[in-house]
Amino acid sequence: MQSQILPSRAALVDRIALQFEYGQNLICLLGPSGLGKSYLLETFITDKYLDFNKAFVQLSGKMTDQQFMTELLEQSFSNPLIDHSLSLSENFYQLYKQQPCGDCLWVIDGGRHLSEELIHQLEILAKQSPSTLYILIASQSVGQFSQAVEIHLEALNLSESKQLMRWFFDNLPVEEDPVFRTFLQEAHGNPALLLAWEPEQQTADIRTPEKSYKLLYLILLLITTMLLIIGFLYKADMTEWWKAHYQQDTTSSVATALPAEAVINSPEASKEPVLEQAEDEPQAQQPVATNDDNNTIQAAAMPVDGSDSKNHNNESHNNNVAAIVDSLLPVEPVTQENEQPTTDAVIAAIISDAEQAESAIEPEQPLVGNAWYLSQPDDNFVIQLLAVTKQEISDKFINENGLQGQVNTYQSLRSGKPWWIVTYGSYATLNDAKKGVTTLSENVRKNQPFYKKISKIKQEIASLNQ
Repeated sequence: MQSQILPSRAALVDRIALQFEYGQNLICLLGPSGLGKSYLLETFITDKYLDFNKAFVQLSGKMTDQQFMTELLEQSFSNPLIDHSLSLSENFYQLYKQQPCGDCLWVIDGGRHLSEELIHQLEILAKQSPSTLYILIASQSVGQFSQAVEIHLEALNLSESKQLMRWFFDNLPVEEDPVFRTFLQEAHGNPALLLAWEPEQQTADIRTPEKSYKLLYLILLLITTMLLIIGFLYKADMTEWWKAHYQQDTTSSVATALPAEAVINSPEASKEPVLEQAEDEPQAQQPVATNDDNNTIQAAAMPVDGSDSKNHNNESHNNNVAAIVDSLLPVEPVTQENEQPTTDAVIAAIISDAEQAESAIEPEQPLVGNAWYLSQPDDNFVIQLLAVTKQEISDKFINENGLQGQVNTYQSLRSGKPWWIVTYGSYATLNDAKKGVTTLSENVRKNQPFYKKISKIKQEIASLNQ
């Protein structure tokens, strides 16, 4: 028995054998080319009537009647002496008398090439054979035999068409694929057409011809390298400038402080600790007077007795201390302001503030890819627009049709290869999804979009993660 045969074809083989058992010695199997008549004949002669003497002849347009008769009789008898002047039936009767062959089964493929004389001889033998003789003929012509039972071979249904293709092709597209579905419909159950499937040529390819962008990539790489070098050099120069700038500011701010000797040698250092940092500063700011002027001022202010003079000197000194304190008060914040942090500390503080601000205002990112489908209800429907094996094809399809932000894409594994599937919308009912198709552009609807349930998509995503 042959390795594989479809259920409908196996049932037909049993039906032919049953017709022979009912007494029909001549059966003609009819059907157009490509339906598998030859395969069915081979199955029948291999599987049925194992104890019969069998003969299988495949006719062609170039085979003569004598060649056909010779080949048929040589398979039925052992070393027959054939007289070509006699007919097929006469030769059969003579050979049977000399060496009886027992029960015979003749299977003839290509019956449309039989001449009228051979048809007549086969009908005579089927009716008047000295032993049991079953004749099964496959032909495309209806009405060739007047005394034969005609059995018409039907085309395969859709399920058997898919089963036949799975026997011969390892990686078939999914049933929802529009190209594969159209191929099955147009084949009309003809095995010859189904086995002519060519995956590489019968897959939609919307890619544009590839161009060489090596020179452009090289130029972009050189420009990027130059920009990086310039950026590093600029950063180094700015770091040196910041260091020099802040070092100069720090030096100038330290120069305004009083020396330690001036503070230690001050006569009021023990009584007035507030004046230790800037005692000489108001003296430097006051104008220097000549000796004559000093004498004139002192003479005008000097009292008559010596006690008043001493009190006046103390009072005058106290007034000078108050003036010094008043002049020193604004100096302290200036000195504190000039104490600038280092360059590294400033840069670290700026980066820290930027990171905190970015983390504070970062918005919640929307779900994309497989995560979006997993968040959808199982009973919702989407509209599948495209299914390809390369992601760049789906991206180009989305860009060319202006579908950015309107579609979602998920990845699944089919027959060991990754696929990218583009879908549109998410609808609670199938009627809503059908209304959603009407909103698509004509160029998108050319790919025959169809509806798919979210639960099935989740199953495909789950199989990818296994």
